[in-house]
Order: sequence, then structure tokens, then C-alpha cells
Amino acid sequence: MRKTKSVKLLLNEFYQTKDAISIKELIDKFRYRMNKTTVYRILDRFEKDGILHSFVDQYGLKRYAKNKNKSKTKEIHPHFLCEDCGTTSCIPINIKVPSIPEYIIKSSEHLLIGQCKNCLS
Repeated sequence: MRKTKSVKLLLNEFYQTKDAISIKELIDKFRYRMNKTTVYRILDRFEKDGILHSFVDQYGLKRYAKNKNKSKTKEIHPHFLCEDCGTTSCIPINIKVPSIPEYIIKSSEHLLIGQCKNCLS
């Protein structure tokens, strides 16, 4: 992937945070620098290249987070959503997906919802 200004802006956004970022937040933040089609296209490419992974939150909003390893295979781990501040982050534990006869499971999403340590204070 070419390192255009748009690519660099989006990459930098993910390097500056450990949290997951919603597509809506990214489109709103960069609306004067790139159109939403460009944001979607770059995020799709980042995901295919193993730089990011995505999941859907409780509101059906797609969120993106950095991959720990730059593998193109999707890591199966839970995500946490704070109902107070909206912060979303990856929980660093692996989830074992069971083998079920007559089904092929390719991915699984686990969203844990509650209050983060900052909001509990």
C-alpha cells in the first residue's frame, strides 16, 4: 500500500491510541481531509493486510483496533465497551472456539459491556 497522506493520517490515529475507534469517529474526525469512501477503503485494506481488526459493538457500529501481531488470521479475543464513556478496547485473552459438528466457524465476536476503571473512580 502506498503511504499517501490519507494512509499516514489513519495509521497515525491508531498508533496514538490503544483503544478501538469507530468508523463514525474516524469519518467525523477526517471529514475535511478525506471523504468517507477513502476512509472505508483504507480501513478495509488495513484489515486485509493484518494491521487492524474490526468488530461490531452493541449498537451495530463497526470499530477498528490495532492487531498485536501482524497476522492476517483474525485473533479471537473479547472486546470491552464502557457504557459510561464509550471507550472500547481489546481484552488480552484468547477465546477457544468450540468445534461443532456440521458447522465451520471462521470467526467469533465477544463484546463485554460494563464500566472501565476510569469511570469507576
